[in-house]
Amino acid sequence: MRLLVSTTDPTLIPFAQALLAGEDIAAFELDVHMSVFTGSSFLLPRRLMVAERDYFVARAVLVDNDFPAEALK
Repeated sequence: MRLLVSTTDPTLIPFAQALLAGEDIAAFELDVHMSVFTGSSFLLPRRLMVAERDYFVARAVLVDNDFPAEALK
């Protein structure tokens, strides 16, 4: 697995997942419930992982759809 997106914006992860699903690229979200443990909503970044073999295509899909560059890894 390779890190594709890391962001504190709660709208970017579902947007990225929808774009990737449209291209049949599986993505896995990490740190979904971390704010529950720490009590700090939106302070900890969420991460979106993809398989190593899908990384370059997945990144290209997000870039082609004007995904914010600061969230891409």
